[in-house]
Amino acid sequence: MQSLLLTVTLLVLVAVLQAQDDLPFLSEEKKLSGVWFVKAIVNERNLTEGETLVLFPYTLSCLEQGTLEVKTTVMYEGQCIKTIMHMQRTEKPGQYSSFSGYKFFYIYELPVKDHYIIYIETLLHEKKFLSGHLIGKCPKENMEALEEFKKFTQHKGLLQENIIVPQQREHCVPKHGRARQDHKC
Repeated sequence: MQSLLLTVTLLVLVAVLQAQDDLPFLSEEKKLSGVWFVKAIVNERNLTEGETLVLFPYTLSCLEQGTLEVKTTVMYEGQCIKTIMHMQRTEKPGQYSSFSGYKFFYIYELPVKDHYIIYIETLLHEKKFLSGHLIGKCPKENMEALEEFKKFTQHKGLLQENIIVPQQREHCVPKHGRARQDHKC
């Protein structure tokens, strides 16, 4: 009898915790296909000091039902490196995993058109690290989406002073070259 009561209590608690998220999870993966710009990033640690963060667009593709492919370029030691990552939908609503279950992604749809939040939990050495990305279809800043991101950040217990608004670049050009910004909205 006690185990039945414990099971029911646990199920109710899980349902209540899931209902606490104010934003809906991604309802249709096909909505994510296309080019996306990271408008803001938040991390548990304060990474706002140092050089300006420069980011390049992501290309998201829905390969098959439940699998998302993310392609982007990163600048590392002055070199442009193309990366590809696959995220597999899990049984939990809105949750995807990658890196053999060490990284979990939750995709939330914002009320602001063409904007989403990707909330990330990384498990490393039995410790959980949290971060979030505000993404949008256009590289231009959207204050309404940024305000929603700030509310979400606060709701998840991350500090707003740790939010970084990166510099957007359309293409990665190695350090010795010139960068172009030519995306039109």
